[in-house]
Amino acid sequence: MTALPPLSILDLAPVVEGATTRDALLNSLDLVRLADELGYQRYWVAEHHNMEGVASSATAVLIGQLAANSRRIRVGAGGIMLPNHAPLTIAEQFGTLAELFPGRIDLGLGRAPGTDRPTMRALRRSLESSGEDGFPNDVLELQSYLAAAVAEAPVRAVPGQGTEVPIWLLGSSLYSAQLAAYLGLPFAFASHFAPEMLMQALDVYRATYRPSARHPKPHAMVGLNVVVAPTDEEARFLFTSAQQRFLGMLRGRRGKLPPPVASMATLWSPTEALQVERMLSESIVGAPDTVRASLQATAERTGADEFIVACAVHDHVLRRRSYEQLASL
Repeated sequence: MTALPPLSILDLAPVVEGATTRDALLNSLDLVRLADELGYQRYWVAEHHNMEGVASSATAVLIGQLAANSRRIRVGAGGIMLPNHAPLTIAEQFGTLAELFPGRIDLGLGRAPGTDRPTMRALRRSLESSGEDGFPNDVLELQSYLAAAVAEAPVRAVPGQGTEVPIWLLGSSLYSAQLAAYLGLPFAFASHFAPEMLMQALDVYRATYRPSARHPKPHAMVGLNVVVAPTDEEARFLFTSAQQRFLGMLRGRRGKLPPPVASMATLWSPTEALQVERMLSESIVGAPDTVRASLQATAERTGADEFIVACAVHDHVLRRRSYEQLASL
């Protein structure tokens, strides 16, 4: 039986119904300790804003706590939404993390704002920046701040310069795949919520990849939703929390993660069911044998160098169990 690609964790620090933001953050610290013990490759958190159900908005701050509560595992951003920030600020934040936790910090970058327009204005104070259109230049500027010091540089990131924090590009379309290939950077595809262009993006990335000094070969990470439980039936039951969350997104509501339900049939229309199923089509849900077979098939289909797994389970104890069973496959 072929070995599976290395496994990593994507944690949105979910705030669940019946619990608090503090609970969500403490759960993330607990989960990173478990992931460290179980041998997961990375533990990433994502920048989102103005969302009641996501506690990872101060992403660099949380990463620092995750790194301090673990020993071996790489920790980082999956990702920082670069249009929300000055590249120098991110270089200083992640340069500080890299100095405190050498060899363990990753910096994944996205070009979407990860929020709504009023929140974009609150973050940036102005919408006059180049935003997504300036993303390639912002990536290059950020890289320059993290590179070795240049004597004549008028602006330097301190901390930051010389740390060479590994940069990943994240995306759910062809744009970031093309840019990652052009810059010779590793690429992570967000198929855990936007799977439709997964195979096309991977093909473009690999076909157009330009080797870089640090990354002579392409490296593709694929995002998946995975829920493991002792039986297929229990896993499908637990997965209804994620289905409800995505249904809420379709309806313009982004609340806390709801508890699972016995049936989704009365909660969505047939059209909504199809839409949610399409968004969650790269999800693997079931007992250990079911999940391993599906992961193997996905690895063969995508050629992924790595999987990064999201697990939106309402009960933290059962979420831990899912990651434990996944690590043992």
